[in-house]
Amino acid sequence: MIPFAWLSVALVAVVVVVVYFVYGSFLCGAGYQPSFPSVVARMLELAEVGPTDLLLDPGAGTGAILLRAAEERRARVVGIEIEPIRVLVLRLRRWLSPARSRIEVRWENIFRSDYRPATVVAAFLWPDAMRRLRPIFESQLAPGTRVVSHWHPVPGWNPARVDGERRIFLYRYPECRGGAGTPSD
Repeated sequence: MIPFAWLSVALVAVVVVVVYFVYGSFLCGAGYQPSFPSVVARMLELAEVGPTDLLLDPGAGTGAILLRAAEERRARVVGIEIEPIRVLVLRLRRWLSPARSRIEVRWENIFRSDYRPATVVAAFLWPDAMRRLRPIFESQLAPGTRVVSHWHPVPGWNPARVDGERRIFLYRYPECRGGAGTPSD
């Protein structure tokens, strides 16, 4: 039998890891928000992600968006994550994925990343992160780049399409910077 003291230490360790995993990313500027499979599927559908795309996923978390884009849509993907435990999870999931040759994981700050090569940026980030990314996108994104965001829009941009039921916003850069209105599906 395992002594009670060791069992107690193991239980405390598990609780600490779980609490850190869920709340530790607040230390990096955002909380953990898992993406539902139906939302991820709709995001990739709206952005028309395909095999010729390079999708960047800032704040990739545990990889719901990037794995699905690589495995089902055959896109090349780059997951950007700063939180070290999630980076380890992403690297393990990449290693286990049949699409691992199309998946790159970067341990870096999303506000210091290079978005120039992206044809698609897929984000599920908090409002302040979207606000801070907007000028970075505007200085780096190439014409025709699609930006798809779940729940929180890019402030000041006009979406090309909106899935109001799932709160998904699709932008086509640079057209999103002008015009008025908020189209919806």
